[in-house]
Parts: sequence; structure tokens; C-alpha cells
Amino acid sequence: MVRIYVDEREKSSGVPEILRGLGVTVIYRRLDVGDYIVSDRTAIERKTADDFIKSLIDGRLFDQCRRLSDVYEKPVLLIEGSLRRALSNSSIRRNAVIGALTTLIVDLDVHVLFTYNAKESAFAIKSIAEKEQRSGRSYVVLHKKPKLSSLREWQLYILQSLPYVGPKVAQRLLETFGSVYRVFTATVPELAKIEGLGEKKAGEVVRIIRAPYTPEKERRSQARSIIDYLLKNEENTSSSQ
Repeated sequence: MVRIYVDEREKSSGVPEILRGLGVTVIYRRLDVGDYIVSDRTAIERKTADDFIKSLIDGRLFDQCRRLSDVYEKPVLLIEGSLRRALSNSSIRRNAVIGALTTLIVDLDVHVLFTYNAKESAFAIKSIAEKEQRSGRSYVVLHKKPKLSSLREWQLYILQSLPYVGPKVAQRLLETFGSVYRVFTATVPELAKIEGLGEKKAGEVVRIIRAPYTPEKERRSQARSIIDYLLKNEENTSSSQ
């Protein structure tokens, strides 16, 4: 039986009910990240084409996808509906949208999927869930703060909040380094030796641990600057043609 955790704010979309009609067990929760959690490593953010354009303009898109990418190894952005129609009702240009999608795919490692309507979205979500859960990744991690009673449980939980670090990798890290502190001070080459990480993933873990904190207002400003850059680049391209 396929089981999917669904953000309760998705009820009005009609997708969860279609999933139920397809035999999927739908469990509603107030999710902090993503709209559909299908496995410990894969979460899906669903947006209508109109909402995609709006979130691109106001900066929410990059913020949401960055958080999705930080928490889940296989983040998916599902865009439902006609982008062509959504663009016709917006001031943003096609090249800016292409630039934004490129940024999501190349820089944030977000998989982008397009569907025509809610029914197609439900079929796509179910297909992803089936593939993930048949491959042995049937348990779903909501990444919410649990009730922990022992020091060991807290240590494992803290490490599992990092990207690419599930229960097994967290245990290997503690067995290798001996403490959470030692893991946090490890170098990329040291972390890369851990089975399940490798150099690229280790580099991302170290980047997150050592990066200075950016307040929410500043993050939105940075996202907004990306939009401005894409729009300006599009204008320059158009004027040169």
C-alpha cells in the first residue's frame, strides 16, 4: 500500500482526493517543507502555473525550493497547468522563467515536473511514491522535532537534520568521529570517506555547517535580486536582437 504524507493546505487542490481514489493512503499533516512527502529522501512541492509565476516574482519560489533541497535528497517541483497561459497574464517574460528553472535545476538540484491538471498531478505523485517505496525507501521522514529521551537519540536526530544524512549515515558518522562536535568540525575529505556521502555531498554538508546565518528578510532580498538579474538579463538580450 502506497502511503503519502500531504500538507493539509493541499486539500482544496483536489489532488489528495484523487490520490485516495487511486488507492493511496493519504495522511494529512501541517508540513514545514514540501506538499507531498513520498519517502525519506523525496518530497514534492506542487504549484499551479499561476502560483509558480507569482512566487517567482515575490521571491518565495527560491526560498521554498532551497529549503526543500536542504532537507530532502530528491526534491521535486511539480508545476500544474499551462505556463504559457500564466505568462500571458503576467508582466514577466518567458526568458526570465527559463532562467529561473535553470537555476532551480542546476544550482539547487531540484527536479522539475510539468502536469496538465490535478488528475495528472495525482498520477505523477503516485508514480514517484510507488517507485520510491518499492525500492525499499518505504519509510517517510517528516523532519519534525521528535520526543527524544536519550543522548544517543538527540545526537542522531541532530545529524539527520543535515542534507543527505539519514539514520544509517548518521550512525556511521558518530561511530567514525565519536561526537556531534567532531562531525561538525570535520573537513570535506574526512566526511567524504563515510559510506553514503562522497565528496560532493560532504562539501554541501560542510557548507551548511560553516555558512553564516542569513536573516529571513535578507534571504528574501537575495531571492528578489535573482529575479531582478533575470529580468535585466532578458531586457538586455531583447534589446540586442
